[in-house]
Amino acid sequence: MQTNVQKSLDHSALDDVQGLGLGIFLSGIGIHVLTSAGLITGQTAGVAVILSYLTGWSFGTIFFIINIPFYLLAYRRLGLEFTLKSALSVTLLSVTTELLPLGWTVGPMSQPLAALVFGAATGLGLLAMFRHNGSLGGLGVVALLVQDTTGFKAGYVQLMVDAVIFAIGLFLFPGTTVLWSLLGAVALNLVIAFNHRRDRYIAT
Repeated sequence: MQTNVQKSLDHSALDDVQGLGLGIFLSGIGIHVLTSAGLITGQTAGVAVILSYLTGWSFGTIFFIINIPFYLLAYRRLGLEFTLKSALSVTLLSVTTELLPLGWTVGPMSQPLAALVFGAATGLGLLAMFRHNGSLGGLGVVALLVQDTTGFKAGYVQLMVDAVIFAIGLFLFPGTTVLWSLLGAVALNLVIAFNHRRDRYIAT
């Protein structure tokens, strides 16, 4: 049974709406800057970015489609609430990345700066979503499933996936592009590593 103190710490529906909305918007800004600079990234978003460059399809369309198979896994591993919030977040991010270029054309920007802007904005966006029990789905769910079934750490699975994505990137893009893309991925993960601490953030 929850205490009154715990109930006062729980997120309300409005809390979740603003938190997830802010997270989606910040992540959309990060992706928009990333793709405008011709950079890549890891995880499911990275796969979608590379495919968008190769096919000419928009990032939003590809990102939405490739996330669909992961929802069943998310439901089995993390429950209905997490799955619904993740599906909504993926859908809204896909829409956001389609709409942002209509009102904002990113001007000339050095790739190192674009990488840092991407890492900071998307890292903060993901942090906001994590704190409201949401995510951008995808390969992170597979990593958790592997950890549950084999004991192999989810973080290591994600690192291996990212290594494969960036290795493929070396065959498709200039080495400097992949190098600065790695800077963006490092910046993103540092934002999360330094700020995502459940013992410092106890609302649910």
